[in-house]
Amino acid sequence: MAQVLEFKLPDLGEGLTEAEIVRWLVQVGDVVAVDQPVVEVETAKAMVEVPCPYGGVVTARFGEEGAELPVGAPLLTVAVGEPAAGGAAQGPAARSAQAQESPTEVPKAEGSGNVLVGYGTSQAPARRRRVRPAPTHSAVSPAAGPVNGRAEASPTATGKAPAAKATNGRVLAPETTDAPVPVISPLVRRLARENGIDLRELTGSGPDGLILRADVEYALRAAAARGRPAAQSAAEPHTRVAPVPATASQAPAPTLAGGVRTPLQGARTPLKGVRGAVADKLSRSRREIPDATCWVDADATELMRTRAAMNAAGGPKISLIALLARICTAALARFPELNSSVDTEAREVVRFDHVHLGFAAQTERGLVVPVVRDAHTRDAESLTAEFARLTEAARAGTLTPADLTGGTFTLNNYGVFGVDGSTPIINHPEAAMLGVGRIVPKPWVHEGELAVRQVVQLSLTFDHRVCDGGVAGGFLRYVADCVEQPAVLLRTL
Repeated sequence: MAQVLEFKLPDLGEGLTEAEIVRWLVQVGDVVAVDQPVVEVETAKAMVEVPCPYGGVVTARFGEEGAELPVGAPLLTVAVGEPAAGGAAQGPAARSAQAQESPTEVPKAEGSGNVLVGYGTSQAPARRRRVRPAPTHSAVSPAAGPVNGRAEASPTATGKAPAAKATNGRVLAPETTDAPVPVISPLVRRLARENGIDLRELTGSGPDGLILRADVEYALRAAAARGRPAAQSAAEPHTRVAPVPATASQAPAPTLAGGVRTPLQGARTPLKGVRGAVADKLSRSRREIPDATCWVDADATELMRTRAAMNAAGGPKISLIALLARICTAALARFPELNSSVDTEAREVVRFDHVHLGFAAQTERGLVVPVVRDAHTRDAESLTAEFARLTEAARAGTLTPADLTGGTFTLNNYGVFGVDGSTPIINHPEAAMLGVGRIVPKPWVHEGELAVRQVVQLSLTFDHRVCDGGVAGGFLRYVADCVEQPAVLLRTL
């Protein structure tokens, strides 16, 4: 007989204790293989796919998309063992599709035992199609998600399903208020519930009558166009009309005794995931670090010419941030006090013998700081390639926890936003951050004469506990000298 195993949200590492469900990758009733990703979650560090260490048939899922789960909470259950656990209730069409997908049986009970988030649990499996059971007289569509916080069990696992009836040769859903209606995701079910849509009155446009988000939105638009409640128009033909305006701000604002509106009215965005982690870290930095900032203008004309000459010589193109990173590592070798961290409990300054260089990157999910490991050992080409890789991963939301932790110094190129200067907050627990403004033509005295030169403003925000102003000023002056005369770097290469 099949054995039902429970897969829990694994330990995510790096002190992470919870994760938000972004997207389910499997439905109840799907056949999954060992190490196949089953859910996409967002932690305070990154968005990652969680692989399941068991192979078999998904019998239940726990948590809707958008819900936060603590580490150790159940994610899903999988029936593993004999093929009969999923094949008997799937029907001829599903069994045929499964046979075409793989000539082998349902994956065996043993699992990989690995649940390392962000890295997979073994070699990446071949891409698989999801196999949905065909609608039959004994199965309710598995596409429905959790209802009222409870996981919906598959008929293949319970062996019980409400009776269905056939009309004109078609198998209809069981006539019971508890029967789940096939929808593509729990978010669609929530959208319908919040707007008074009866899903049983809709005709799904997806495969096997699956109700899509577009089906619910069409019903809402039709209701708005006719000036009727959404539930009365759900069963009518879909009509493409103007979108329904958001209703979040339509609720009457609470008032005080005198009829005056209470404060803090408006849209609210939860501080969770990456945004919440950034808020916590910045707040802690402001509380614990006595920071100070110094800045200087530098003539970057020669640096820009040097980069142009490098790229004209052939080979991979060298990025400007890679050259700035190379200057940073050279400066930290001369002023190692800034490549450190303060251990507040031990009341000690910890100085690092390596440079893990972080750089600020703005993404759709908020500010993240990917880390270039051992930046002090890399040349300009290697730095360029690593910056490009991490930037692309940040935009795609695929950075791993290892990509976002362990930094010892941060390079912040806020010039990409078109600003000249800034006094940024130090990336706790680091001790300093170099800021680079935009490079723009300005009047500048060059070799005793007024000329138009490419000028950049450099700033250094530092933890005043690790050094005094003389060290900070010496570091920043050396960086500016290297920007103005790149040949200075030859002394440290």
